[in-house]
Amino acid sequence: AMRLQNPQFQALFTPGLRSVAELFEKKNYELRIAGGAVRDLLSGMTPQDVDFATTATPAEMKEMFTSAGVRLINNKGEKHGTITARLHEQNFEITTLRIDVVTDGRHAEVEFTTDWEKDAERRDLTVNSMFLGLDGMLYDFFNGYEDLKNKKIRFVGKASERIQEDYLRILRYFRFYGRIAEKPGDHEPSTLQAIKENAKGLAGISGERIWVELKKILLGNHVNHLVRLMYELGIAQYIGLPLDGNLEEFDRVTRNIQNLCPKPMTVLTSLFKVKDDVTNLDLRLKISKEEKNLGLFLVKHRQELIKATGPEPLRPYQDFIMDSREANTNSKIYELLKYQGEEQLLREMQEWTVPSFPVSGHDLRKMGVSSGKEIGAALQQLRDEWKKSGYHMDKEELLSCLKKL
Repeated sequence: AMRLQNPQFQALFTPGLRSVAELFEKKNYELRIAGGAVRDLLSGMTPQDVDFATTATPAEMKEMFTSAGVRLINNKGEKHGTITARLHEQNFEITTLRIDVVTDGRHAEVEFTTDWEKDAERRDLTVNSMFLGLDGMLYDFFNGYEDLKNKKIRFVGKASERIQEDYLRILRYFRFYGRIAEKPGDHEPSTLQAIKENAKGLAGISGERIWVELKKILLGNHVNHLVRLMYELGIAQYIGLPLDGNLEEFDRVTRNIQNLCPKPMTVLTSLFKVKDDVTNLDLRLKISKEEKNLGLFLVKHRQELIKATGPEPLRPYQDFIMDSREANTNSKIYELLKYQGEEQLLREMQEWTVPSFPVSGHDLRKMGVSSGKEIGAALQQLRDEWKKSGYHMDKEELLSCLKKL
């Protein structure tokens, strides 16, 4: 038996968790850390959020917490067996062990159980199916710890059965592969076969759920390998990707952005050949307005908005920002530079502050230009001169320029 005692594990024992543990102990209900948090702790990472599992039913938990005067937060999780308690400024999400009775590939109807192995059996991947006692004892029914150490991603039990319970698990497989596996191409053939046979089940999964997973895949490791796999296994068409995705461009861009922390949309857009590809993605996945605009921007400008030859490579990008009437053009330009793999220019661009045009209509009135129409025309002319100077001319120089004009 394996006992965990690393500092990340010790750090979980806040006053809140100690109080929760005490309540469960008093009532003789078992309480363990479950799922992803166990995986993170075993990898020596601090988990983002910690889920707990217990043999107590929701009714028993409610009764226990209420009589101890603990505040319960209603998070609609109760029908799945989850109770959220708040102690010492901290929320604790605790779920009763359960078995899936009926699954339809999207949702499950559950019934409660006190059998830990039965609960582990209905989880997706072996590395996500472990429990950790509060004494550090590991409960691992499907060799999840071995798989984690060997960086193997495997479904619990039969891949096809797990996938048919919830087709989104196909994308979860890819996501965790990109997080844990050491190298591309290290899959069990039977797993890939099961994914291929069940790919069209993804057609019934909501766009929002797919987009959450897809974004994480796009920011993980082996993204090139995983997206190619989506095409090979016939998944791409069901998740809003173009049938004839531009995989050569995708290769190039995934190399370009390696250390540049791009947005998911920046990576994905390299697959797109035309604007309609962005529109179709949006119809299927309901991406945010900002994401959609970024996709359209990159498709439109990636070819012709490129660095200048000569001493001022940034000029075309700076001019674009200066001419733009839209908000957050800067961040779109940053993404374009990442897309193009221009690491050095990106750094310079991030340090550049947009200069403000030094002349106003007020200055021109003082010089005797009176009609609104003339002021507008003069300002435009001066703006062009200012732009030609690389935004260096100051008010004096511009106004003396106006005299010449």
